[in-house]
Amino acid sequence: MSGSPAAGWSSRTAAAAILPALVAPVAVLLARAAGSRFILPALATLAVYPTLAALLLQGRRRAAAVATLLWAASLSAGVIASAVRDPGGTEAVVLNGAAYRDEMFAFIRTGSGTEGDPSRFLPRHLLHLVAFCALSAGSGGLLGIALGAVLVGYMSYYVGSLAAAGGAPALALGWPPWAILRVIAFVLLGIALSEPLLLAIDRRARGRPGPQDAANRAISTQTGRPSWRSWYIAAAVLLVADAALKALLAPAWAALLRPCLGP
Repeated sequence: MSGSPAAGWSSRTAAAAILPALVAPVAVLLARAAGSRFILPALATLAVYPTLAALLLQGRRRAAAVATLLWAASLSAGVIASAVRDPGGTEAVVLNGAAYRDEMFAFIRTGSGTEGDPSRFLPRHLLHLVAFCALSAGSGGLLGIALGAVLVGYMSYYVGSLAAAGGAPALALGWPPWAILRVIAFVLLGIALSEPLLLAIDRRARGRPGPQDAANRAISTQTGRPSWRSWYIAAAVLLVADAALKALLAPAWAALLRPCLGP
């Protein structure tokens, strides 16, 4: 995938990429203290979006992707740790957490349900994908990140609840590989779809360019900002792999997890 026009990573860029991952667990703690289901996605979004936007405006696409992926992993770890310690208290601050946990636990126990049926999970995946893409493109990534925080939050709450019931094996297997591929695909798409509006807002904030400035900027954009084509292709491949692996392996994965829930 094409990266930023700037060569290499400075220590400042590396620090910026790591910062959201350090802040994300704090969002979980503050949401627990507030006791509101809407606080967690709001604070989680605030933890990463300023960094994401700044890196994209600097042309540092890969750094933006790394920052967002590290943030998602850290947010997930924070929710999982909280759910392991206190499933009930964490449930109170995770949107859709209890419903998704119950759905997944029922699937693990019975081997049947939406998770193992492509005719049921594909429409849900498509709905999430369309909503995420529309929100990302229409808000410069802000609302896409918020939706991503909700999705990561309730999936992680399920994993934490599973680990609380089944210990280390459940923790190791809670996030199936196809779901991880989906998260990566969403990050790639969200970043690609965020940049155009962010650049447009930045240009307007700096003042409306004249005809010659606009022409020069167009040339600069073409040469200094590579196409997003490879990012879209990579995301599409990951999403296809996600659906295929889930259709093939989800029932077997449920069988692996079944002992974690006991008799």
